[in-house]
Amino acid sequence: MTQTPWWKKSVVYQIYPRSFNDSNGDGIGDIPGMIQKLDYIKELGIDVIWLSPVYDSPNDDNGYDIRDYQAIMDEFGTMEDFDLLLQQIHERGMKLVMDLVVNHTSDEHEWFIESRSSAKSPKRDYYIWKKGIDGREPTNWASNFGGSAWEYDENTEEYYLHLFSKKQPDLNWENPLLREDIYEMMKWWLDKGVDGFRMDVINFISKDQRYPDGEVKPGNKYASGSSYFRNGPRIHEFLQEMYTKVLSHYDTMTVGEMPGVGVEEGKLYTAEERKELNMVFHFEHMGLGDGEHGKWSALSWKLTDLKRIMTKWQKGLDQKGWNSLYWNNHDQPRVVSRFGNDNEKFREKSAKMLATCLHGMKGTPYVYQGEEIGMTNVAFPTIEDYEDIETLNWYKEQKEKGIEEAEMMRAIYARGRDNARTPMQWNDSKHAGFTTGVPWLQVNPNYKRINVTNSLNDPHSVFYYYKSLIELRKKDETIVHGSYHLLLPDDEDVYAYTRTYKDDMLLIVCNFSSSVQTRSFSELGERKVDRILSNEDSKQTYSLENVELSPYEAFIYRLT
Repeated sequence: MTQTPWWKKSVVYQIYPRSFNDSNGDGIGDIPGMIQKLDYIKELGIDVIWLSPVYDSPNDDNGYDIRDYQAIMDEFGTMEDFDLLLQQIHERGMKLVMDLVVNHTSDEHEWFIESRSSAKSPKRDYYIWKKGIDGREPTNWASNFGGSAWEYDENTEEYYLHLFSKKQPDLNWENPLLREDIYEMMKWWLDKGVDGFRMDVINFISKDQRYPDGEVKPGNKYASGSSYFRNGPRIHEFLQEMYTKVLSHYDTMTVGEMPGVGVEEGKLYTAEERKELNMVFHFEHMGLGDGEHGKWSALSWKLTDLKRIMTKWQKGLDQKGWNSLYWNNHDQPRVVSRFGNDNEKFREKSAKMLATCLHGMKGTPYVYQGEEIGMTNVAFPTIEDYEDIETLNWYKEQKEKGIEEAEMMRAIYARGRDNARTPMQWNDSKHAGFTTGVPWLQVNPNYKRINVTNSLNDPHSVFYYYKSLIELRKKDETIVHGSYHLLLPDDEDVYAYTRTYKDDMLLIVCNFSSSVQTRSFSELGERKVDRILSNEDSKQTYSLENVELSPYEAFIYRLT
């Protein structure tokens, strides 16, 4: 029998460096601060740490604008600090996955400085340069951060493409010399001992070489253009080349962040025989509640839609690929505020319910820092309190359109990226124990109640519930390998499914509502019920008939 790859049995913990732990009082999280907290992460039961970018960067987009791929940002420490972090992680039996950002660099990267120096520069084609058309940009594509995706360069009288900030010029993957330089950089990190990569917007690297205009929606100046760079014409060729030249020589874990990827593409990216990636981050469930203005519409969502999306991916990649499982990350709002209930009465219980729902599924679960203690969204009083470039650009655009302040702030409170980036809440001391200085972004005011110290002192906390779920995955083959089957597909309050492996069956039931629900699971037949885990410690159910679920109750039962 083929041995199960380590990443299929692992649980990943994402660290967002600026907000995790500050060791020197400058208000910014750093690598020595991470080292101080490794025992905490180990206590949770984590197998893999995914580290968001720590590379040298001018920090226009919080480190996703890289100036030097083989240097550490001064604010975070030194390469010696990084080497010690890697050593300490490995000594604790954990692995480290780095962020790989190769759709774009910083405009301060030496490649770009050389590229823009002259139209005849040897590095010119490391980036995407085009002449304007009839006095305007080469295409009408919009940047993901607002405005045009093209920036004019007076020196060479051409435009360069930037799908994100104008300080993040896109790399030209059509250039084989550029690709070789990227592969050499990846090998440098893997030779250091890192255990894999989370690849930032990796499905954007192949652009449609015709560079056509997109369709402009009414009221907008620019078009999405995404159909011309998402899952582009050579994307699978590029990833297979990356695998052959780099990844095949190491025992790695790879996950591709892929906005706009569907299940059928997901199979192509993750099927083992295709030799591309181990798993992808799709965004279908993150799009729930999107409206006319995308995520900024922040509309209500239906549980049936969430079930449909999760089930589609569970079924679609079963035996054909591998799923990544996540509720939130550095770009998404806090899950207990998004899909649960963050008022104090139900916060902990709904956080445990959401954890049960996700960790019961097939795939590799990801825990975002603070998720394991039930951290929530934040509502800062004014726009001046926010730091995120995407949020600030959107606010500026909407203000120019005359949108009301209250409406804009409601959208930011619901879906803004700074919800995830408020500093980690370690204790109830000033600034939540994150820093002795002034934090780069304000701490969520609820840190006095919601913090790590309180969680570790309470045996019934969200932290220990996550720990139990992680332990279950380590010892239960059905959690790792079992097939998934959805129950009650039309139910708007209860999410229920089974996991089956060989002769073993698990039943996972989650009440997403704030009211009591009663459901019957008699379709599963006459079976003995054994409770494996529940967020209702005092309850026992011995029958699948008329199961009463309290608000936000969740359980995992073994059926024999």
